[in-house]
Amino acid sequence: MKITEKSINSIQVISISGRVDSISANDLEEYLNSAIKNNSQMVFDLSDTEYISSSGLRVFLAALKTMKTRDAEMKLASLQPVIRNILDISGLSNIFSIYHNLNDAMDSFGKKDCSIKH
Repeated sequence: MKITEKSINSIQVISISGRVDSISANDLEEYLNSAIKNNSQMVFDLSDTEYISSSGLRVFLAALKTMKTRDAEMKLASLQPVIRNILDISGLSNIFSIYHNLNDAMDSFGKKDCSIKH
């Protein structure tokens, strides 16, 4: 797993490539705990994410919960079909704000969120 980060118009864009599994989930959790402290608007670009295990889902859920307690926003963008399927099967696609691409996710900040856009 590789994590890259950039700021666009005060929105933190975090790109994750590779696999988020039981081995890499702890690293992702540490990274996100630090990133969440400094950002109120985050988009996760998952265009290069190949797989997310239940451990990875737990990390994303914890991040979402933390963001919501801070009245902050977290969005997922550019999901590969396999990642989208994992979220659908687990019932989590209704919990996360999911966008077809990064531009749609970026444009959605400041608007009322309807959870899923395609």
